[in-house]
Amino acid sequence: MSYLVLKHVHVTCVLLSGLGFIWRAGLMWLESPALNHRLARVLPHVIDSLLLGSALLLAWMSGQYPFSADWLTAKFFALLAYIVFGAIALKRGRTLGMRRGFAILALLTYAYIVSVAVQRSPLAGW
Repeated sequence: MSYLVLKHVHVTCVLLSGLGFIWRAGLMWLESPALNHRLARVLPHVIDSLLLGSALLLAWMSGQYPFSADWLTAKFFALLAYIVFGAIALKRGRTLGMRRGFAILALLTYAYIVSVAVQRSPLAGW
């Protein structure tokens, strides 16, 4: 697979992952039982697995890795924060207010990750 095709797969998965989180956060915000639907539980894992796989292949093909490229290191740590914030927002938050607050933090972190990727700078958006 060519680098350009793989990059398009990755970007598409980034968009689908973000839209999927917004969809699920909206269901959470409205306290909809649809959040527990099988599709809402399984599809994000499929998309995020493709996203992670394409990211690893892109890193390998380009020779750029976290801890050697500052912008990839920033993305790596922001991704960890996004996962934690998203888990609290969609599953682990004890109150609706807590889940809503962490959903906002997750979306801000997602926006930061995308801006770092586009600008290839850990200070993107500042």
